[in-house]
Amino acid sequence: MINNIFKDVTIPNQFQIEKLINQELYLVNGDLRSWSGETSPVNSAIFIENSEGNLERKVIGSVPSMAEENALEALDAAYDAYDKGRGEWPTMKVEERIKCIEEFAKMMVGTRDEVVKCMMWEIGKTYTDSCKEFDRTIEYIADTIQDLKEMDRKHSNLQLHSGVYAQVRRGPLGVVLCMGPYNYPLNETFCLLIPALICGNTTVFKPAKYGILLLSPLLEAFQKCFPKGVVNLIYGRGRVLAAPIMKTGKVDVLALIGNSKSANALQHLHPKQNRLRLVLGLEAKNPGIVLPDCDIDLAVQECVLGSLSFNGQRCTALKILFVHKDIVDEFNKKFVEQVSKLKYGLPWDDNVSLTPLPEPDKPSYIKELVEDAVANGAKVLNENGGESIDSFTFPAVVYPANENMRVFHEEQFGPIVPIVPYGDIEDALNYVSESNYGQQVSLFSNSADSLAPLIDMMVNQVCRVNINAQCQRGPDVFPFVGRKDSAVSTLSVHDAIRSFSIRTLVAFKGNNLNKKVLNTLLDTKQSNFVNTHYIL
Repeated sequence: MINNIFKDVTIPNQFQIEKLINQELYLVNGDLRSWSGETSPVNSAIFIENSEGNLERKVIGSVPSMAEENALEALDAAYDAYDKGRGEWPTMKVEERIKCIEEFAKMMVGTRDEVVKCMMWEIGKTYTDSCKEFDRTIEYIADTIQDLKEMDRKHSNLQLHSGVYAQVRRGPLGVVLCMGPYNYPLNETFCLLIPALICGNTTVFKPAKYGILLLSPLLEAFQKCFPKGVVNLIYGRGRVLAAPIMKTGKVDVLALIGNSKSANALQHLHPKQNRLRLVLGLEAKNPGIVLPDCDIDLAVQECVLGSLSFNGQRCTALKILFVHKDIVDEFNKKFVEQVSKLKYGLPWDDNVSLTPLPEPDKPSYIKELVEDAVANGAKVLNENGGESIDSFTFPAVVYPANENMRVFHEEQFGPIVPIVPYGDIEDALNYVSESNYGQQVSLFSNSADSLAPLIDMMVNQVCRVNINAQCQRGPDVFPFVGRKDSAVSTLSVHDAIRSFSIRTLVAFKGNNLNKKVLNTLLDTKQSNFVNTHYIL
């Protein structure tokens, strides 16, 4: 029986929330406005003993619960700021937009402690991982700036082909509706927001259902660093806010990391779908395929990390493991041993790996999956597997998993690890090819002869093949994308800039009149687009 992690809790001073964080401001059209309407409580993933000795979910603050008219007001602000491409932000020099982003990053650095603390309390992410997420986001912003500078330098030269001079650059797309996920509420949200902004788009930004208050310390930076209407931050339910926004047809880009059902529903509300660009990061059911000639200790280590980092709440998590029957008993024994060594507790505990879950229904859902697996022939291999205390669930390793089980097909997004024994590699390959998802796969083998044919097949089914390593997003300079129902467009430092912009050019036939006009434009620097300025 697992110990109750919520009993007799001592909260270190640096992580204390001494008073409720009631978010009373929201950002629309450059104004930090006071909210006096209905609010929604922000519940922590952590349970705390009350004065009567009973455990209850800690309420750490509140956020506005906005209505349709608030969403449309924010949309109009973004729409007017873009002004059909004539606004200050989309016509601004690239160098000036970069300066705004750099100033924002400087202000953001000063909020690190506040943001990290909110992340820990809201979604149960460990202190170490919360710090990593913040620092990685700052690094992502710096890398995005550097990549755009390099891109702009290449575009600073005129091209001449067949007697035609051209200046080719990337231009903005328009108004972006940005909706991030709860599991990486800072990093993955900013991997949408920052490239959208730096390319000259204006935005309406709605945070995820969980991981909301961590944005509060950043509101002032958004207001001070960007022209009015460029960033508009609204709070509330997606159905209430996003649906009416999409119905107007004023959104040019839907940028969403989350659920495919939500993405499909929103894009179908748009009256002019051919004008709508999609930048989507959706579900995944990434498999690990363990071959008999692998380094079994390495495979176990990577599979434990891949399946249970942040309690398995990652789109890149290993969500099903195929292990060859000749080594599966040894693999299972070592896997269970490693899981039993994972420390469980609260986000501020030293060396903690397993923490409470932010979604109230997730423990009961994991229990359903475990019971279904057992009913269909599996056993829970590890001690305490699947046991829950309020918002905490200890990981369950279920074996042998088969196609009759829900966990074989559903993306569990939580702490349950199904292990499937196989004799014929075709069983694992068919699973990947028949899956609705196609993000990544991990292959474990010491043999190039074994790996070569699998690599050549897998690259045509998924977008990243990891060799002897867990699935993962980083480094952020590498492409991050998925096939099938896993993604639309590519998110990474280099590719995200392309996802939120479009190649456009100004062309001059090489006659004397146009040469004169072109020289004047270049000499006087009247145009922000047609110029040969080199950003250092």
